Amino acid sequence: MEVIIKSDYDAINREAAQYIAELVYHKPTVVLGLATGSTPLGLYRELIRLHKDEGLDFSKIVTFNLDEYIGLPATHDQSYNFFMWDNLFNHINVNPTNVHIPNGMAGDIDAYCEWYENEIEAYGHIDLQVLGIGSDGHIAFNEPGSSLGSRTRLKTLTKQTVEDNARFFDTPEEVPRYAITMGVGTIMEARTCLLLANGEGKAKVVAEAIEGPVTAMVTASALQLHQDSILILDDAAASKLKQYDYYKWVYDNKPE
Repeated sequence: MEVIIKSDYDAINREAAQYIAELVYHKPTVVLGLATGSTPLGLYRELIRLHKDEGLDFSKIVTFNLDEYIGLPATHDQSYNFFMWDNLFNHINVNPTNVHIPNGMAGDIDAYCEWYENEIEAYGHIDLQVLGIGSDGHIAFNEPGSSLGSRTRLKTLTKQTVEDNARFFDTPEEVPRYAITMGVGTIMEARTCLLLANGEGKAKVVAEAIEGPVTAMVTASALQLHQDSILILDDAAASKLKQYDYYKWVYDNKPE
């Protein structure tokens, strides 16, 4: 697990975008796992800038999103499908046929989740998976108590997650209670996992994920077991890390 601490939100997004850009340059057909929510917005803005200003070519990449709400059509302005097209895909030269976002309106959810898993496998698994971290330590919608070997499936969201998401909807009743999500086991099969976190509000759970025990109660802690996990944090999100100084030292003294 590599922990990179940057000064602020913009700095973590520049670092993450550069990492992804180098992957795309070296492997134009790279398979990217993508996340939604407020955390990766800055990353997507920077990737758009790299495309428009520096010619970063996304025409051959393949993408798989982590999750989607059950019951929201792709056209709903709070669906993750809408989010991805509005905040990234409409602004780069991605091939729409290479974009995969879970279908929250699927009729047979179990069969659909199995199909989604098979699609990921058909592309040789995910090269790099972008992640955020929830206020309770979850990655994707793998809420506390989720199996660390779980696969893509329907998941009931916790009361905390529903409350966290309520700010995006007009009334509490509109907030979805269920989602399709990649499982922890699915995420852990990505060749690289890249988790971003910012703000003091994430500091406690970030410390638990990085320096606490590996536990299903903090599903992000599973990244401690991943062979190539990179966590890029701003100073505020890193503020409760016991090994803060060591992580800074390691980054500052990386071999060329």
